Amino acid sequence: MVISCYCLVRYPCLFPSSSIARRKVNYPFSPPPQSVTSASHHHTLSSGFTWDDVVRLSQTQQHDSSDLRGFFDKVALTNRNSEKKSEFMPFVIEDQIVGYVHSGFADHLKRYKDVFTFSEDFSYGSNFGCYVALHSTLSTPEDRTKAVGEVIKCLGEELIPGIRNELYPVTSSFGTPEFFSLERAAAPYFGIKAYGVHMNGYVERNNQEYLWVGKRSKLKQTYPGKLDHLVAGGLPHGISCGENLVKECEEEAGIPSSLSSKATAVGAVSYMDIDGYRFKRDILFCYDLKLPESYVPKNEDGEVESFQLIPVKHVANIIWSTHLFKENCNLVIIDFLFRHGYIKPEGLGYLKLLQSLRNGDCCT
Repeated sequence: MVISCYCLVRYPCLFPSSSIARRKVNYPFSPPPQSVTSASHHHTLSSGFTWDDVVRLSQTQQHDSSDLRGFFDKVALTNRNSEKKSEFMPFVIEDQIVGYVHSGFADHLKRYKDVFTFSEDFSYGSNFGCYVALHSTLSTPEDRTKAVGEVIKCLGEELIPGIRNELYPVTSSFGTPEFFSLERAAAPYFGIKAYGVHMNGYVERNNQEYLWVGKRSKLKQTYPGKLDHLVAGGLPHGISCGENLVKECEEEAGIPSSLSSKATAVGAVSYMDIDGYRFKRDILFCYDLKLPESYVPKNEDGEVESFQLIPVKHVANIIWSTHLFKENCNLVIIDFLFRHGYIKPEGLGYLKLLQSLRNGDCCT
């Protein structure tokens, strides 16, 4: 939805014609040198693929359990361009680094002098000799939220596409007091830590594990038609992880709270991805929920097209050999594969792959 700009004297509007070039993918988490990463095993389908395509590929693309290259590839796709971090300057509130802003995006913010300030200081490790902060007159979370929100509206969809009117908390680390709340679509442009909950819904049948997999609606703004978890969602302002999971379970899969409340928190994965002005520093809290064999999910919010129950071994094949899943879902499912014994220490690069699921300073 396009939000028109409020032409306020205090927040003069900008509509820059910003073209952000696609960045090449580099591989900060490659396998050991004797194993060369190759994309030859990957199969790419458009979002128009069917469940028959998924089943066919999951059964025909069997991978050697000692070959972890396909999993390394998926981790690398969510951790691109780490060498570009030097293009970003710290975003500091009350002497705490809460994010990072690209120098090009900062040029747009400099026009809002009563909202953003740029102080010369090398103490925060900036290559530019300065950092971004909020004006000292914006001393409360409410004032900061309102002022930054007006700037985002003025910058508009051309610079920050996909505005949702959903707020994310801005903190220095998880569980600490919020400095203010920020439009979800703007989170990567300010490089803040963003949190989410992802749930593996699985079934045990005849001594075999199956995962419920969702296919995203083709009308979704992001990753339309991709494969997804049974339940997943961002963690907005003012709600706990557990409460958010119960809410998302009801909305996305029709799972009642009597069942979703039994989900087990099993840890977190994180990634840091740079793409143009965007610096994603995301942490996903992972949950497992063992479901009854008779349970069949039903989407309630229109964001999921359909669901399919797939053997976990076949889900592993899909991740290893295709790009059908939404990219960050791959990390959560790879973590599930570790914990449930599908990825074993005999695999080349086992420990490196395990470590790569929790990248950077995100898990602090």
